[in-house]
Amino acid sequence: MSVASTSSRRRIGWDLGGVHVKAALVEDGVVRDVVQAACPLWRGLPALDKTLAGLPDWTRGEAEHAVTMTGELTDCFADRADGVAQLAGWAARTFAGDVRIYAGRAGFVAPERAEGCAADIASANWHATAALVGRHLRHALLVDIGSTTADLIPIVDGAPESAGYSDAERLETGELVYTGVVRTPLLALADHAPFRGRRTRLMAETFAHAGDVHRILGDLAEEADQQHTGDLKGKSIPESETRLARMVGRDRGEGSAAEWAALARHFAEAQLRQLHDAAAALLSRPDLPADAPLVTCGAGAFLAERLAARLGRAAVPFTAILAARIAGEPAFASTCGPALAVGLISADDQTESPAGRSA
Repeated sequence: MSVASTSSRRRIGWDLGGVHVKAALVEDGVVRDVVQAACPLWRGLPALDKTLAGLPDWTRGEAEHAVTMTGELTDCFADRADGVAQLAGWAARTFAGDVRIYAGRAGFVAPERAEGCAADIASANWHATAALVGRHLRHALLVDIGSTTADLIPIVDGAPESAGYSDAERLETGELVYTGVVRTPLLALADHAPFRGRRTRLMAETFAHAGDVHRILGDLAEEADQQHTGDLKGKSIPESETRLARMVGRDRGEGSAAEWAALARHFAEAQLRQLHDAAAALLSRPDLPADAPLVTCGAGAFLAERLAARLGRAAVPFTAILAARIAGEPAFASTCGPALAVGLISADDQTESPAGRSA
């Protein structure tokens, strides 16, 4: 779709997550800016107010707002429906301008309808990214790896064709893999690790996380590394090595930099293996052609690129597909993929579908 065919109105796409808030500014059908900020939503809605106050001025300006979310999962809410209703209500009260909530397969709905559409709205940010990719590629497997989770979404004939929709269903189908490049505890990746000629069991503690691994290996971008570390200390390589060493019952001084890097590679491989097994099953579907590429997206796009190479598939960056619609440097836009996607979908859709019209 050409930029000229989109609306000239100013829009902001939002992804209200449980640990990050992401926003994308869309003007004249082009993404002008994106931002991600850490947000401890489990502390309640005031955390959103505090995070919003620290975002760029454009996030608080008059615009048409398109909102997707995953934050309804946080334990400050009674259940998903309560979380959807509260987040939609917060957006309607807080944002300057018209607010619409992305309900995935049901289109956009008004905030006051959100609770009744909670099953469609809850954690549907993956659907927005996949739907946008489907407008540019007929067949693909979207691999969006974030700080906490990975979404693997088949795109068939230009539309998301996931076998599951809810988190529970997608966990069953392998389309949601609960692993990410920052927050995943290393115990979720393996229970043993090789060190100095022995295969040692790990300590059953959350001393170290995936962020430590990818920091040591030099793959994690600083702007995507916004969460606290396991010991609430710094993010230098020595500090990351210290946390990693504890997983095998060691102090950092008991190993060399090369040994800690080798141990980090073991966990990176274990994480990649989880993604490989899920992707291989999805790519075996008869409705996905053998040349369907992997569309790489998210803070862990570097891991998605390795996955594509392992599977013998082409890797197509999400931002490359949308290069004509992203102003300036596009790299960080991938980290805010769902916010960017819901903003562009809102801009492209001149009139809402009947399912998405406000009551």
